[in-house]
Amino acid sequence: MAPAPLAPIVITDTDGTEFHLPTRRSARAQRMLLRVDPARGGPELVLPDGVTPEVGADFARRHLGWLRLRLARLPERIGFVDGAEVPILGIAHRIRHRPDQRGGVWRLLDPDGSAELHAAGQAEHVGRRVADFLKAEARKAIAPRAKTYAAALGRPVGRITVRDTASRWGSCSARGDLSFSWRLVLAPEPVLDYVVAHEAAHLVEMNHSARFWRLVERLRPSYEAERAWLKRHGGRLHAYG
Repeated sequence: MAPAPLAPIVITDTDGTEFHLPTRRSARAQRMLLRVDPARGGPELVLPDGVTPEVGADFARRHLGWLRLRLARLPERIGFVDGAEVPILGIAHRIRHRPDQRGGVWRLLDPDGSAELHAAGQAEHVGRRVADFLKAEARKAIAPRAKTYAAALGRPVGRITVRDTASRWGSCSARGDLSFSWRLVLAPEPVLDYVVAHEAAHLVEMNHSARFWRLVERLRPSYEAERAWLKRHGGRLHAYG
């Protein structure tokens, strides 16, 4: 069942700063939860059944210090606009708007190691075109890797989809379908490899048992460092676009 949205709760700090908290009710929640989601770029208040918004607002007020600190740590948002820098598999690309050109979006790699992402057309379409380009690049990077890792484990793979997921980098269904966040294309290539191997291992073990992690290690002996990078820096990937 989808979470039940409530009216946002507005609380005011002692200095007059207002915080607008998107609020939802969850039947599965055992306690009130105030969190900051990098994917949304802001806070969220989750209330269990039976807890009134007034009680939730009081709970949030008592945790304003924590909320301020977490919001301050959120990475600055980086739009897909002319001059912005966006990483593609670990290589930084500078976005260049080319209103005089046609052809959508294309990459230019210079011999000196610098890279640019050129976007044609009107300025108001640059962000969408760059996002569409990156999603296509993610599909091209992820699909063959998923098939390779699945084959290494002797398992068939179902559909492979790429989406803009907020809470998971990847998932594996009971039918063997794999789904991934397109934002993995913004991570260093080994990190993308790790996530694809992780989900491929779920084709054999639908859990996180010791046997599962041995399968991941078989596919990606360096997975611990790549997993650590994602835990430490993954939130930054949601700041793009």
